[in-house]
Amino acid sequence: MTISQDLTDTELMRYSRQILLDGWDIDAQIRLKNSTIAIIGMGGLGAMVAPVLVRAGVGTVHLFDFDSVEPSNLQRQILYTSKHISKPKVVCAKQVLDTYNELIEIHAHCIRLDESNALDSLQNLQLDLLIDCSDNFSVRSLLNQVSQNLKIPLLSLSATAEVGQAALFEPDKTGCYSCLFGVPNATQQNCATSGVLASTVALIGAYGADIALHFLGQGKNTIENQLVIWNGIRASLQKLNFSKKSTCSSCN
Repeated sequence: MTISQDLTDTELMRYSRQILLDGWDIDAQIRLKNSTIAIIGMGGLGAMVAPVLVRAGVGTVHLFDFDSVEPSNLQRQILYTSKHISKPKVVCAKQVLDTYNELIEIHAHCIRLDESNALDSLQNLQLDLLIDCSDNFSVRSLLNQVSQNLKIPLLSLSATAEVGQAALFEPDKTGCYSCLFGVPNATQQNCATSGVLASTVALIGAYGADIALHFLGQGKNTIENQLVIWNGIRASLQKLNFSKKSTCSSCN
């Protein structure tokens, strides 16, 4: 990857409203331009996170998903329409996102990540941030292990029913996913079993994108060692502190 030291006139115009922000400036925008991320899961959360980061100017975006668009996805997965039904999500997502920002690189990976291929698929991408938007607890645990092995920060997002969660784990600095949640439980709820409100996915996806932008552009973990929980029924946002566990087998 070639490191850019400046912005083109086109980029200055495109991102001018961000550059005007206090504490953001051109340097932060250049850091975004030089950033590489992977979004795992292009369902409701991924389809919300990706457009924000693509429009904001994250330089290289890798999309991972193995699934195809289904009619039930259209209620909340904002990148897709009825014309995309039965087509691979990552292919459709890339086609749409390419129209949002022609100044960045977007790569589609139509594969199912598992223990046999996750490390090989991610280790050569030179990632600055791994964003977990999956709806699968075994994948979340797997990505946590990849994050620890490759020393890549992991932004973990989830949304089920009317509850959403967000945490940003930094290897060797904060606790990890396993420190916080322990061993995944296969019986835990997901969208397929409990449903999900469209606004819950939209809110957590946008919040996750905000966390990612501050981390990539300014090097700030705005929720360091915190689990953020949104409860839509009560319209409440709660932050719970956590710490690295000396007994955690993943990060020790």
